[in-house]
Amino acid sequence: MASAWWPCLIVALLSSSVAFGFPRSPSRPLEKRSVDEKAGDIEVYSTKVSCKVTSRFAHNVVTTRAVNRADAAKEVSFDVELPKTAFITNFTLTIDGVTYPGNVKEKEVAKKQYEKAVSQGKTAGLVKASGRKLEKFMVSVNVAAGSNVTFELTYEELLKRNKGKYEMYLKVQPKQLVKDFEIEVDIFEPQGISMLDAQASFITNDLLGNALSKSFSGKKGHVSFKPSLDQQRSCPTCGDTLLNGDFIITYDVNRESPANVQIVNGYFVHFFAPEGLPVVPKNVVFVIDISGSMSGRKIEQTRDALLKILEDIKEGDYLNFILFGSDVITWKDTLVQATPENIQEAREFVKNMRIQGMTNINDGLLTGISMLNKAREEHTVPERSTSIVIMLTDGHPNTGESRPAKIQENVLSAIKGRFPLYTLGFGNNLNYNFLESLALENDGFARRIYEDSDANLQLQGFYEEVANPLLTAVEVEYPENAILDLTRNTYQHFYDGSEIVVAGRLVDEDMNNFKADVKGHGALTDLTFTEEVDLKEMEKALQEQDYIFGSYIERLWAYLTIEQLLDKRKNAHGSEKENLTAQALDLSLKYHFVTPLTSMVVTKPEDSDNQMAIADKPGEGPEESASYQPPSSPYYYVDGDPHFIIQVRGKKDAICFNIDEEPGTVLRLIQDPITGLTVNGQIIGDKGNSSNSKNRKTYLGKVGIVNALMDLRIEVTTEKITLKNGAAQSTFSWLDTVTVTSERFSVKTNREAMVVSFGKGITFKVVLHQVWKEHHIHLHFLGFYVLDSDKMSTKSHGLLGQFFRPLAFQVSDVNPGNDPSKIHATMLVKKHRLAVTRGYQKDYRKDVHNGTQVGCWFVHNNGQGVIDGVHSDYIVSDLF
Repeated sequence: MASAWWPCLIVALLSSSVAFGFPRSPSRPLEKRSVDEKAGDIEVYSTKVSCKVTSRFAHNVVTTRAVNRADAAKEVSFDVELPKTAFITNFTLTIDGVTYPGNVKEKEVAKKQYEKAVSQGKTAGLVKASGRKLEKFMVSVNVAAGSNVTFELTYEELLKRNKGKYEMYLKVQPKQLVKDFEIEVDIFEPQGISMLDAQASFITNDLLGNALSKSFSGKKGHVSFKPSLDQQRSCPTCGDTLLNGDFIITYDVNRESPANVQIVNGYFVHFFAPEGLPVVPKNVVFVIDISGSMSGRKIEQTRDALLKILEDIKEGDYLNFILFGSDVITWKDTLVQATPENIQEAREFVKNMRIQGMTNINDGLLTGISMLNKAREEHTVPERSTSIVIMLTDGHPNTGESRPAKIQENVLSAIKGRFPLYTLGFGNNLNYNFLESLALENDGFARRIYEDSDANLQLQGFYEEVANPLLTAVEVEYPENAILDLTRNTYQHFYDGSEIVVAGRLVDEDMNNFKADVKGHGALTDLTFTEEVDLKEMEKALQEQDYIFGSYIERLWAYLTIEQLLDKRKNAHGSEKENLTAQALDLSLKYHFVTPLTSMVVTKPEDSDNQMAIADKPGEGPEESASYQPPSSPYYYVDGDPHFIIQVRGKKDAICFNIDEEPGTVLRLIQDPITGLTVNGQIIGDKGNSSNSKNRKTYLGKVGIVNALMDLRIEVTTEKITLKNGAAQSTFSWLDTVTVTSERFSVKTNREAMVVSFGKGITFKVVLHQVWKEHHIHLHFLGFYVLDSDKMSTKSHGLLGQFFRPLAFQVSDVNPGNDPSKIHATMLVKKHRLAVTRGYQKDYRKDVHNGTQVGCWFVHNNGQGVIDGVHSDYIVSDLF
C-alpha cells in the first residue's frame, strides 16, 4: 500500500528568485529591480497559511496580501509549493476589492482557451515546477501604483499514514520580513489525538519563544506559528529574514479499536490500522541493477543501504539477491533463511557487487519471480509467509527483452497476482512511467530515489515501510446491496505503521446501523475485524466538527476515487482507458480538483497587459511540456562530437560535417539581424582530453540564446538553465519541470530537454545527454535543434543559420570505395566539387534516450566547401 508523508505546503511568496515587482511598459521588456528596491516598491504585509485537517483530510488555504507603494505599475508574482499528492481546488486574485476567480476546466478546453489568448498577446507568465516532494504554483499580475492585491490558493489532500504517524511538511520561504506572518493548523480526529508535535529547522527552540504554540486534547489539536518582525530577523539589526527551512508537524490518533468508520451526509470513510499483531514472515528478493550507469556513488549508496537493511531482516525471513547487468547473477540458487551465518555471507556478497555491462531488467525480474514461485510450490518457505519483489534500477532496459510493454506482459504473467512488486527508480535518466506501470499492475508502487547525499537513507526508508507485514490478502466487506461507488477494498498486504482507507456512498442514507468487516491472513491464524456503527449516535458525535470542515467525507471519497482511477488508467487501453478517463474527469470537474485531466484557468483584469494564466498538474514521468513534435522537413541541428546535420529545404537528403576545435571555443550557430536572434555554442572536451586531435572527443557544453529585440538571454548548461529578461533573472535545474509563458516567447523544460519558442515559426530545442557521473572519460553534453525556422529571415548566418536559405547541391559518382561499408561520392555545391562519404548520425528530437538514425553525406575538413568561408570565421569570443 503506497504511503506519502508531506501533507501541507511550501510557502515561497513573492520570492526574489521569481518575477515580482517590476514595471511593465509597452515600449520595453519587463525589468527586475534589486532586492532592496523590490522590498521598497512591493510591500508584502500579510502571509497566512490555514490548514484544517478533519479525519486525515486536509483543507489548506494560503493567502498573501501586498501593496504597490511605487508611483508606477508593477508586476507582482505569487508562488506556492504544495505536495505532489495534493489537488488544487481554488485560486482567487483580488485587486482593490475586485475578485478574479480561477475555474477548473477540462485540460484540452483550457489549453485551447489559453492558446487563443496567447495568439492575441493576452497571456500571463506561469511557472510549474516539480521537485522531490513538491510542485510549484505561480501566477503574476500587473498592479497599478498604490493598489492592493490579495492572492488566495486552496488545495486539498488525504494524509497517508507512514511509519506510525501523519506528517505535515511545510517549507517556509518568504524571503523578506512580513509584518503579519502566520501558520495556523487545526486538527479534528474523532478517534482522539494520541500525539502532536511541531518543529522548525530554521530556528532554535530558544529563539522560537512564544512564536510557536502547540496543544491537543481529546479530539482536537492546534498548532500556531506567528513570529514577530524581530523574531523573523536573521540578526537584531538585520533587514533580512531567517525564515528559510522546514516546518514539520507530526501527529497520530488513538488506536483503541483497529478500525474506525465515519458517516456524514450519506458518504462513509473506513480507516483500518490494527496494532500489536505478530509480524508475518516474508520472503524477499532484491533485484538490483549493476549496469555501467550505476557505477561510482550510486552503487556505493546502494551497497550501504543493503548492508543496513540486512541488519534489520528478521531471522524468520527468507531472502535472495539477483543482480542484473548484461547478464543475471544470483547470490544463491534458492531463497535461504536469514540466519546469522547467511546474513554474514549476504553482507560479503553485497560488499563485492561489481559493475557489469548493460541493463537487462526483464531477465533480472523473471529470475527473481521464478525463484519465489518455486519456493512456494516446493514448500521451502513457511506456509504462513508472504513474498515481495523489490527491484532497483537507474536506467532503461537496453539488452535482452528491452520493450517496456513486453516486459510488463512477461512480469504480469509470471507473478499472476501472487505477491507485490515494488520498483525503485534511482535518479532521473530512466522511464519512470514504465516502472510505475510495472509496479501498479502487480499490486505494488513505484518510488523515485533522488541522486543526493541521502540516497542510501531514501532506500532504507522505503524498506522500513514494507519490512513488517501484519496481514496478507486483506479484504474489506460491507453489507450486500448497501454500498455504492466503493473505492479500493482489497490489498495484498497491510504493513505496520500504515493505514488502509476505504470510502463509499450509502444506498439508504436513513439506515440505522452499519457493519464493516476486515478479513486477512495473520502470522498465526486468519483474522476478522468487525466494526458496527449506530448512525444516530455517530451523527451526534460528529456535530462538533462542523467548525472545521463540514463536507469532508464526500470530498475525501472524491479525492480517493480520482486518485485510484488515475492509477488504473495508467495500465488501461482502448475503451477501458476511455471509461476510466471519463469517470476521473467528471469527478475532477464536479469537485473542482486540478488533476492531470484538468487545468485551473485564471482570468485576470481586462486592463492588464496579461489576461490569463493556466495551472496544470505535472507528473513524475516525462512531461508533455517539452515534447514538441517537430515538422518532418527541413531540420538543422548540432549534436554529438559535434556533428552538424542539415536537412536542406526541397531536398530529401541531408548534409553533415564536424567542427574540430579546442575545448572552450565558442561557435556562432545562428545570427539573424532581422529577428534579433543569436545562438552560440561552447565546446567542451572529455575528461583528461588528449592533446592528439585525432583522439579528441568534443561536444557542446553550453548554449547561449539571445533575442536582442526582447532583451532576453537564455543560458543552457549541463547543470542549469538561466533566463534573463532585462535585469530579471530566473534559474532552474534540470531536475525541475518548468513552463514559462510570456507574450512573445515560451520556455518549457523537463529533465531531458528544453524547448523555447518565439511565436509561431521559430522554435529551438536543447537536449541534455547524461552520462555516468563517475565515468572516467565522458561528461554530460548538449544537443541543439532548430525545430521550426519558418519565421527566420534569409539574412540569417552562422554554422546552422546560413542554411535557412535554399541550398542547391548534386551528388554523383556514387561508389563503394576501398571500404565497402563506406559509400563514397562527389558533391557539387557552391561551385565546389567535394569528395563526400555516406554516414549516419543520431537525431534525438523525438527520442532523447535512443535517437533515430539519420542518413547524410559527410563533408570533410570542417565542412569546407559547403559552409561559407572557413570554420574559423564562426569562432566568437564569448557565449553572449
